[in-house]
Amino acid sequence: MQRYLGALVLGLSGFAILAALGVWQLHRLSWKQAVLAEIEARISGHPIPLPAAPDPDAQRFKPVAIEGAFDGTDIPVFLSHDVGPIYRLVAAFETSDGRRVLVDRGYIPGLTDPDPALRTAPSTDVTVTGNLHWPDEVDSWTPAPDARGVHFGRDVRTLATELQTEPLLIVAREARPNTPVATPLPVTVTGISNNHLGYAIQWFGLAIVWAGMTLFLLWRIRSRTV
Repeated sequence: MQRYLGALVLGLSGFAILAALGVWQLHRLSWKQAVLAEIEARISGHPIPLPAAPDPDAQRFKPVAIEGAFDGTDIPVFLSHDVGPIYRLVAAFETSDGRRVLVDRGYIPGLTDPDPALRTAPSTDVTVTGNLHWPDEVDSWTPAPDARGVHFGRDVRTLATELQTEPLLIVAREARPNTPVATPLPVTVTGISNNHLGYAIQWFGLAIVWAGMTLFLLWRIRSRTV
């Protein structure tokens, strides 16, 4: 009887823990879906003028509209994306009221060495609509910029220092007049991970396996005592 009881307690305890982890992941899924819905609503909102003092926490993904000019300076950033490895073009932009900010103009088609002569030519009377963003793409493992000046992540402060702008990045959705320099790659929720459903299925699956192993163990104990 003690062997039955020990196996049963172990089995029920393990099943309860694994099932609870699955339920927890379902709660996390609901939370993440709400977060994504909020981000989506923020991304697709009506563009506002550029804030005087943007807050990375409160205004990330906020849609903005600016007018001014590209001064002809830019930095290509090599990144892995859903469409594959790409060069994103981050350019300096001077607004009509004299502020200098970063604009991610999009990606350069193809993977050839980005020729500065084919990149950002100076252009005036440009209207850019896009979203404020502070990407988290750089860590201690990120390579330093190479000899061509290509960066391997959008570190806003580093890019701003190099292009002499505010540490403020706008990912363009549209630029008018449109130029063929780069193809806009707007901010979306696509790249934000949401794996909680998969994790929940794994935990519930492990709970079912644990229950099956417990039943098998009880059957073995019974067969040995008969």
